[in-house]
Amino acid sequence: MLETYQILATKDTRSGFGEGLHELGQTNPNVVALCADLVGSLKMQKFIDENPDRFFQIGIAEANMMGIAAGLTIGGKIPYTGTFANFSTGRVYDQIRQSIAYSHKNVKICASHAGLTLGEDGATHQILEDIGMMKMLPNMKVVVPCDFTQTKLATIAISKFDGPCYLRFGRPKVPVFTTEDQDFQIGKAQVLAEGSDVSIIACGHLVWKSIEAARILKEKGIEADVINMHTIKPLDEEAILRSVQKTGCVVSAEEHQRNGGLGGSIAQVLAVHHPAPMEMVAVNDSFGESGKPEELMTKYGINTANIVEAAEKVVNRKKVNIF
Repeated sequence: MLETYQILATKDTRSGFGEGLHELGQTNPNVVALCADLVGSLKMQKFIDENPDRFFQIGIAEANMMGIAAGLTIGGKIPYTGTFANFSTGRVYDQIRQSIAYSHKNVKICASHAGLTLGEDGATHQILEDIGMMKMLPNMKVVVPCDFTQTKLATIAISKFDGPCYLRFGRPKVPVFTTEDQDFQIGKAQVLAEGSDVSIIACGHLVWKSIEAARILKEKGIEADVINMHTIKPLDEEAILRSVQKTGCVVSAEEHQRNGGLGGSIAQVLAVHHPAPMEMVAVNDSFGESGKPEELMTKYGINTANIVEAAEKVVNRKKVNIF
C-alpha cells in the first residue's frame, strides 16, 4: 500500500480550504464567510467574487467575528470564519467557549497558518496548543487534514454537521498525495499502509512524513501500519485499537505540542483499553521561532527521521516489555 501514495503536486492546504469554500458557495446557499482582514492568506477571494452578499469583512476584531458568526446561525446560516490559527483560538477562546461551543452554534472555525510551518512569522504566530484547546471544548469537532485535496474535502464535509467544528490547516506548500475520490468521513481514520510491527498514527503535515518514515522502516525490516487520523475529535478509537492490538506498539506524529494533542488522545484510549508502548513525535513543551518550515521541523524534532527513530525505539521497547 505504501507504493500507492505518490506526490501528485505540491500545494498549500489553505488553498484547499479556499477551493472547498468556493464549491460550497456554489452548492449551499446557507454558507456564509467571515474574515478578520486576511482574505488573501485564507484564499477566500473566489468565494467573495461569486457571493459578495454572503461575505463579511470584520477587520482585525476576531472576538467580534466569533460573536457575529454565532448570531448568524440563529437565522439558519452556516458561517465559516477565517483567520490564522493563533487568532482563531487563543485570542478568542472565551467567545468560542461561551457563544459557540456552550451554545452549540453551527459555526465552522477555519484556521490557517497553524504550527511551526508558519515559518518566518515566528513564535508569537506559531500556535502549537490549539488542538488541545479546541478538543477539550464540549460539542466541538476537531479536524486536521493532511494535504490540499483532503482539506478541500474536509471544508465541504464539516458543512454537513450540525454543530461547531474546528478545521486546522497550514501555510506552506506540501505534497499532495490523496485524491478527490477518497472515502473521506469525519471521525473515520484512513489506513494508508498495513504492517505488523508498529502503528504510526499522524495528522496534518506529519502524515506524508509518516509515509516517508514507513518506507525507510520497511527497508530496515520493520513493517508499519500508517494511519491518517485526520479527525482528532471525535476520535476513531476503533481504528487505534485495531491497529495497536495487532502491532503491539505505537508512534503518534503531529505538528503540535506533545501535551494536549493527538498523542495525548491516543494515549488516553490505550490507557483505558489496551496499554502498549508508545512514543510521541511532537514539539516538546516549547515555543517555536522564526525560520524556514523544514528547518524548524528538523530542529524541533517533528520530521521524517524523528518518526523513524521513534518507531525503532518503541519496537525495541515492545521486545523487552518496557512501557
